[in-house]
Amino acid sequence: MKHLLDRIPSFFKNFYFLSILFFIVWLAFVDSNDLFMQASLSGKKSELIKAKSFYQERILQVKNDQAALNNNPDLLEKMAREKYLMKKENEDLFIVVKGD
Repeated sequence: MKHLLDRIPSFFKNFYFLSILFFIVWLAFVDSNDLFMQASLSGKKSELIKAKSFYQERILQVKNDQAALNNNPDLLEKMAREKYLMKKENEDLFIVVKGD
């Protein structure tokens, strides 16, 4: 047993080295914000950044569509007829459904 303890360098027996090693192991694997949690949060962050850019582009597109609809009454009528199936009072509306 004494031969095994003599083989360990004195640097590894140092109290400060052991304390720092314990602290690093604790932070890396045991703590609630360990390395695995940080990697998971980093992945979620990148997904949220992508979603944010998608929604910002979508908001810009909707604002452009809104401006176009406010300035062009023909486009407004076309969209109302196609998307919301609106009609004038003296018209009949026929919906054609294509089968498979």
